[in-house]
Amino acid sequence: MSSPSTHRPRKVAVVGVALSDTGRVDDATPYALHAQAARRALADSGLNRSVVDGFGSAGLGTLAPVEVAEYLGLRPTWVDSTSVGGATWEVMAAHAADAIAAGHANAVLLVYGSTARADIKAGRRTANLSFGARGPLQFEAPYGHTLISKYAMAARRHMHQYGTTVEQLAQIAVQARANAATNPDAMFRDPITVDDVLSGPMIADPFTKLHCCIRSDGGCAVLLAAEEYVPDTAKAPVWVLGSGMSVSHTTMSEWEDFTVSPAAVSGRLAFERAGVRPEDIDLAEIYDAFTYMTLVTLEDLGFCAKGEGGAFVEKGRLLRDGGLPVNTDGGGLSACHPGMRGLFLLVEAVRQLRGEGGVGQVRRGGGVLPALAVVSGTGGWFCSSATLILSGS
Repeated sequence: MSSPSTHRPRKVAVVGVALSDTGRVDDATPYALHAQAARRALADSGLNRSVVDGFGSAGLGTLAPVEVAEYLGLRPTWVDSTSVGGATWEVMAAHAADAIAAGHANAVLLVYGSTARADIKAGRRTANLSFGARGPLQFEAPYGHTLISKYAMAARRHMHQYGTTVEQLAQIAVQARANAATNPDAMFRDPITVDDVLSGPMIADPFTKLHCCIRSDGGCAVLLAAEEYVPDTAKAPVWVLGSGMSVSHTTMSEWEDFTVSPAAVSGRLAFERAGVRPEDIDLAEIYDAFTYMTLVTLEDLGFCAKGEGGAFVEKGRLLRDGGLPVNTDGGGLSACHPGMRGLFLLVEAVRQLRGEGGVGQVRRGGGVLPALAVVSGTGGWFCSSATLILSGS
């Protein structure tokens, strides 16, 4: 292991990624999925667990990440338990990269696991309609202002203001399913059409069932490490070039514009810090709890102008062989969505940049592997966003 330079921040790479069992997992606990994913990510990296001195976890245990670290047999000296919904893992990855660059940690393991689907099937929990009724939310919850209704209202505003159609939103679900068809780990792989999406049961106008993410079980893990560990890793590194984060609102009344998400800020910061532009990006992994989330995030990251997202997502642009491959594993709409899905976005981006996408591998002109990926997580109802730029070269 070579010594890092003392005159500049250390470069940071993702050196290990893995999924636990995903989809329908009826015989495992969330802790077991954490452990399974962590072991697989360490094996993927080729590094010994002794190098891990940083740990990030959220959503499990009374004292996350202390309980999960204990379960995994780790004694980290740097920890993070930031919880901002689906953007949690991009925020944690940004924190971890900053800590490693500054020398506060050497290798940080981020782990997530959930049996959200199995727990409901077994009656161990019920589906949640609201994040709660305390604090500012107490003024919305009594009126049935559910999580999905907030996204539905925002989608309706975009449709009213810019002429976006429900058929264009449905295209996002159709293309996500097409991408899932080549992913053996995807929960749903059978093709769907726009008519299938539009004819499904209404959940919250304009969203029918297929406009909404699936509920699955599963976990994953990502290991980030300082540059001096890269020569000892089993696979090519994927470098973290830049990151950005932003929070917006909790109550809908404080959201200034339903057609703009905090990705407009986190994306701008990430691109500026990475020194690249949206047109340089080869693929995008975007949080997609609902079809509208994908559309507005693409706008806010700068891939198209505000209001042009509907036209942008048409004609197969989001397919793995399209103009901008998006959610190449099938995303939360078709592959897996056990809860806070953000860490899965990082796993898929890294695999694509390494050339491990199998039949679903993205290729640039001449069959060249993609070089740059953007990963953008969203939390709450567009309350938080974090974006990372990754490089496979």
